Amino acid sequence: MIKDSSRFESTYLKEKAIIEKKLSGLLKNNNPKSLYEPCSYILNSEGKRIRALLVLLSAQAAGGRFKDVYNAAIAVEILHNFTLIHDDIMDNADKRRGLPTLHIKYDLSTAILAGDNLIAVAYQNLLKDCKSNDRRVVEAFTKGIIEICEGQSLDKEFEVRKEVSIKEYMKMIEKKTAALAKMCCSIGSQISGGSKKEIKALEIYGLNLGIAFQLQDDMLDIVGDEKEFGKKVGGDLMEGKKTYLFLRALEKARGKDKSDLIKVIRKKGIKKNQISKYRNIYIKLGVIEEVKQLVEKYTDKALKAVNKIDNAGSLKWLAFTLLKRSK
Repeated sequence: MIKDSSRFESTYLKEKAIIEKKLSGLLKNNNPKSLYEPCSYILNSEGKRIRALLVLLSAQAAGGRFKDVYNAAIAVEILHNFTLIHDDIMDNADKRRGLPTLHIKYDLSTAILAGDNLIAVAYQNLLKDCKSNDRRVVEAFTKGIIEICEGQSLDKEFEVRKEVSIKEYMKMIEKKTAALAKMCCSIGSQISGGSKKEIKALEIYGLNLGIAFQLQDDMLDIVGDEKEFGKKVGGDLMEGKKTYLFLRALEKARGKDKSDLIKVIRKKGIKKNQISKYRNIYIKLGVIEEVKQLVEKYTDKALKAVNKIDNAGSLKWLAFTLLKRSK
């Protein structure tokens, strides 16, 4: 348990509101409206703002102040939303955070252009907080983008490959999801003048928290409540995605369960009315419980990484909070 949990939650809600306000006003008066209205639409769709919070809390853990990294926090949130736009296009997703995805609300060309523009706006904001260490911060930010793209490419590659190992899947989520969390912790601590030891510890925290977050996302995709989750439950199976749950179930299954799982690969997905059938296979094979244990394992690794940092109480609170999330 975390002491002062209510204080940390209060800080999160306060800072989240600040980030929301900054994002909502960021592109308000920009023209042309045909570009900036879609950009504002995605930025204003309410999210948890976890990536922005990681920048703020890592800065605090390294001895810095929130006000010195607000622009960097905004930058990673913009970057995150840029990735969501393009992910939704590639995944043919029609809903995000309970709202129509950008390419559904507008059109495909508008969504691609909005995403391209947001990456430039992200850099524009990041540079506002960079000082003498701007090269290292920009390098960390850029490396994060490259790894995210590599991870997304692997994710799409896995959809058409008949065989994917669990080791390959873990490498993919390390790049696609965890690299962004690691980068948030890196730039927050670097801008705040953290020591090499502190920066490294915070990067390890971010990496492991990111892995735990994605594994939990995969699990919630099959057991979550669609209204709470904000996305289509069972979407991964419908798209034929080879998540950890699917790959582990494929390893453990025998007989009809095995042939049913192989059909997902052969038919490149399932129909909506088959979701409960595959959920029951996962439950029967114990893979949902396995993933819960893995989420705890990587969360524990994240916590241990910052155990010797005095100002890391809020980061520990965040890890415990994400462990209990249902959306």
